[in-house]
Amino acid sequence: MDFIFMFTRHDQTVEDCLDVFEAIRRVGVTHLGFKDVGVDYPTLDRLHRSIKESGATSYMEVVSTTPEAVLNSARVARRLGVDRLMGGTDVARVTEILKGTEIAYLPFPGRPVGHPTKLGGSATEVEEQCRRFMAEGCAGVDLLAYRATEAEPLDLIRAARRGLGKKGQLVVAGSIDSSARIRAVAEAGADAFTIGSAAFDGSFSPRKGLLANQLRDIVEACR
Repeated sequence: MDFIFMFTRHDQTVEDCLDVFEAIRRVGVTHLGFKDVGVDYPTLDRLHRSIKESGATSYMEVVSTTPEAVLNSARVARRLGVDRLMGGTDVARVTEILKGTEIAYLPFPGRPVGHPTKLGGSATEVEEQCRRFMAEGCAGVDLLAYRATEAEPLDLIRAARRGLGKKGQLVVAGSIDSSARIRAVAEAGADAFTIGSAAFDGSFSPRKGLLANQLRDIVEACR
């Protein structure tokens, strides 16, 4: 299962993300991402260039809360040239913005609301949406399973896996903070997960102080 380290804390890209990149670049994390809020475009551009020059796969996750802001975020992703865009729910319009690029799109299933985002929706809804997203040409989904307000997180992951089939990529984002939770999402069918705040806060490995060591422990937990 892939570990996607997000340069984010409390659903925003950290202001010193470029310094953070230099501090963790030798850890060996090969999937790196950020969100479209917290820093300006030039900083995002420099961070993205650094990620790609390191050989890692790049991700941008949309956290905009209005329809037009989501589309603006998709335009930012296109301009940056990220490998994968995650989040949002307006598949048709986002897909139109990304047309002609190689950017893979993974929207949010369920009913995401607010910032920090919470996730409404049942397992049945999530499964149906995942089937529809795949039919509409999406590469997979970005599931906020542990932000759920109406269903059990693991039930949502299993439902998404059924809906996506074998080909769709299932990323579980938000509130992954322990080896036990990593194992649980893997067993439920996830292909990848994101961690941002739990690494910055030191809550994944509470007895270790360096961010690089937090990331090493997360990588080890994936093996």
